[in-house]
Amino acid sequence: MPFCKQACHYCDFHFSTSMKKKDQLVDMLCRELELRKNELPEQEIRTIYFGGGTPSLLTSEELRQIFTTIFANYQVAENPEITLEANPDDLSEEKLQMLKASKINRLSIGVQSFFEEDLKLMNRAHNAKEALESIQLATKYFDNISIDLIYGIPNMSAEKWQQNLQIALDLGVPHISSYALTVEPNTALHKFIEKGKIKPVNDEAAKAHFEIMVSMLKNANFRHYEFSNFGKDGYFSQNNTAYWLGKSYLGIGPSAHSYDGNFRKWNVSNNSLYIKALEINKLPLETEGLTITDKYNEYVMTRLRTQFGVDITEVEEIFGEHYRDHLLKNADVLLKKELLENRNQVLHVSSKGKFLSDGIASDLFYLD
Repeated sequence: MPFCKQACHYCDFHFSTSMKKKDQLVDMLCRELELRKNELPEQEIRTIYFGGGTPSLLTSEELRQIFTTIFANYQVAENPEITLEANPDDLSEEKLQMLKASKINRLSIGVQSFFEEDLKLMNRAHNAKEALESIQLATKYFDNISIDLIYGIPNMSAEKWQQNLQIALDLGVPHISSYALTVEPNTALHKFIEKGKIKPVNDEAAKAHFEIMVSMLKNANFRHYEFSNFGKDGYFSQNNTAYWLGKSYLGIGPSAHSYDGNFRKWNVSNNSLYIKALEINKLPLETEGLTITDKYNEYVMTRLRTQFGVDITEVEEIFGEHYRDHLLKNADVLLKKELLENRNQVLHVSSKGKFLSDGIASDLFYLD
């Protein structure tokens, strides 16, 4: 759902702050769902994820329309995980009652911080009071709740970051997704830093925050099952886990991406062009075929970020001896540096290498 009330200073996702085309866009989302139903032939749909933008801007009628289209055109599992991303300022009691009455069974709440100064720096639409109260309210209606938190924010002390995490733990949420603040080109945050209005992001502070988080959440019985994701047992995101395990997924809407194991597809990042194309039953997407090297590199990249690790035997079975030998040769250096661990023929990033996992993955890539 590519609509937001206002632009966060750090965001480089596709969205619009104008709601003028929202009705049309929902209609065209449903048309795209109908036109692409044969891309997942006879596959059971196990997760449905409303991302954005701000999906909590959807009305009950818009949700009903989308669900009706999905269930009429796809084979949906008996008990699918259905997640909706929500902003705290949208989660009134009335809204939560509406969402509870729909097919939504998991909420992902974009808190980012429980402190007013951080929210203002990021230009979030909600305030600290709404961040707290939205979760207190949501737990009355939903058991499966995830919250997003951002660390590495300029001027955020280690103590303040610990307080953010402690508030989340005290609220009893069973899943936390947490990301380092990154400065993307052409964002407001990038421009403010260039002009000296905001301090640059400090990588050492972000690393310290990450280590605090890993320790605190481990002590609170959270499993660190993916680099940016921590969950209590039974509360891992089934949707995101499917991405990391290389399962097929269908992305619907402007800028959405899809993957079927052999091809990657992405929709145009423009609401007007998206609507115009679908009005004449044309799919507004581009397609890229993946080579065996692409698939190997993606396997390494996604698996190293997770608790599942890179299975050496599986690499040989899927990609062949040549890629297995390349993996072992390149991994040897990282094993000696204690950045990787070999546990029963499965490579995992060590505690020492955890914050460097993307760089470690690139050291294992195969370059044609």
